[in-house]
Amino acid sequence: MLQVKKTDALDPDFIFLVKKLDEDLAVRDGDDHDFYDQFNKIDQLKYTMVGYVGGLPVACGAIKAFDEDTMEVKRMYVNVEARGQGYASRILSALEEWAKELKYSKCILETGRKQPEAIALYKKNNYLITENYGQYKGIGNSVCFEKALL
Repeated sequence: MLQVKKTDALDPDFIFLVKKLDEDLAVRDGDDHDFYDQFNKIDQLKYTMVGYVGGLPVACGAIKAFDEDTMEVKRMYVNVEARGQGYASRILSALEEWAKELKYSKCILETGRKQPEAIALYKKNNYLITENYGQYKGIGNSVCFEKALL
């Protein structure tokens, strides 16, 4: 069973998982990795989560204020060995609940076309594809999503 912990970007388990995420993204994104990497620094993240199974960190995610009503979902990752267990959906749901507790009404996010698992995850969790926002406008490899928090 996944145990979820609210934490921040200084958490060593969060940092460990984000390093694994970045290694995976460097391969998937190839030459585009440096462009995306500049928007994924964790030093500005105040709201992060780590999921544990048997005391081991296996999943993570974060939310970051985008505007007064919207949180941006960032740094979603599940260890390869732990995939297919619903852990990403659990982390995502917990992040949405946290955003609601903080009085935000919407979540947005960006993922890459070379991440079909992520695209499927967000669609499964009722995120709707929207126009690319912010720094992702005009970027063909980016897929942006949004979800109203009810």
